[in-house]
Amino acid sequence: MRAGTRHRRWSAAVGVAVLAAGAAGALSAPAAADGETPPGQVEFPSRCLPPQEAGLPPADGTTTARITVGDPQPRVGDTVTVTYQVTSTPAVNPVGGELPADVLTPTGVIVLGGAQNGRVTVVGAKRNEPVGAGAALPGVTMTGTFTVTAPGGITLTPGGYTLHTSHLLDLDTTCEAATATAAPVAEGLTATALPTANLRGVSLGAASGKPGAKVKVTGAGFAPGAAVTLAGRAGAAETADRVAATADELGVVLAELAVTDRATTGVVAYEGAAWSAGLGSGPAAYTVIDAAPMPPGTQKVTAVVEPGALGMTQAGESVTLGAVPYGDGGAAPGRIGTVTVKDARGGPAGWSLIGKVTDFTGPGGARIPGASLSWTPSCTAAAGSPSACTPGSAGVVGPDGAVLASTADAALVGGTFAVDATVALRIPPYTAPGAYTAVLTLTLS
Repeated sequence: MRAGTRHRRWSAAVGVAVLAAGAAGALSAPAAADGETPPGQVEFPSRCLPPQEAGLPPADGTTTARITVGDPQPRVGDTVTVTYQVTSTPAVNPVGGELPADVLTPTGVIVLGGAQNGRVTVVGAKRNEPVGAGAALPGVTMTGTFTVTAPGGITLTPGGYTLHTSHLLDLDTTCEAATATAAPVAEGLTATALPTANLRGVSLGAASGKPGAKVKVTGAGFAPGAAVTLAGRAGAAETADRVAATADELGVVLAELAVTDRATTGVVAYEGAAWSAGLGSGPAAYTVIDAAPMPPGTQKVTAVVEPGALGMTQAGESVTLGAVPYGDGGAAPGRIGTVTVKDARGGPAGWSLIGKVTDFTGPGGARIPGASLSWTPSCTAAAGSPSACTPGSAGVVGPDGAVLASTADAALVGGTFAVDATVALRIPPYTAPGAYTAVLTLTLS
């Protein structure tokens, strides 16, 4: 399988024009019917410790929390946005008088379990209604992200949270579950493995021969030392032609295959007991020339379909995102140049197109993290294409990369595909004015 790489330069301007379109938000969880508990909402006994300066005793009670995820079915390598809402808390106003509006900043932790362990830090905006003396602190919403590192089911459990107030004094009220196991799992997601490239392939020393002729077969991309079967192929079925070989330390196979079955139209190679899309090569075309004389007045007509390559082209060399005003920040929108993927290999292996983006650099060395760029991919297969095209998940691109589009392995794949994506760069408020540039790399394999 041949892999291709394309680099595109991205630029975004700050302080040039007012942005009309906002950034796309995280996917919302399904709404709950009246009287039902919303998905991802749990309750657990908690203890909140007021700051020492307040002179207040610990507050015991129930925390009602809800966790939602932006993508419940991500792939390994995707960045998932998570939201932690505390709708009610035992914590009370830590100051002696009224707490003014917009002085409460929440931070918290979501605990990951199952296929991936870890802690996700979430942060909320400084936003609250006034709180009377001795009254309970209001509900808060915090968001954060994490990168999926393992396939399988991942659980999300609400962890501790801190309510910071900045009125008169900077005071922290910290809240934790009453016991280590008091907080139940609130949400879950199922991650799938990132598609891997099948680089196995074969080439032939001759494209045709008489029945019984031996053809030299060279295979590459196999596991070093693997037992490999070389076999004749007629469409999706194997013929009677077969020989065993062993891959060397570089994964190369060298063998001769006697082609006697007149039905053989190609040669494949594979590891294991039978051919599979993950461990097998695509067919190399071969024609059996039948030397038997034809009846008088007849002619034999033979046509050969030769396999091609996997490649891509992209419209344009650069992408300019929309501008945002200095001070306000916001989402700089845009769209990548359309990528056309052509798969003419005629084999069993699908492909994946993955994008990675560097940090955006601006005037005076100012930077915007590459993880601030998100996209929503789309992919369309041309009429007659054997394969269906699957767009990647909407979400962060970043330096770790994300899938733009892919096709699955199958007995016979191929086609022409148009791949697009709308993008948005999240620019923080009061980012220094000027143009910010990054490089997006697309890799096809």
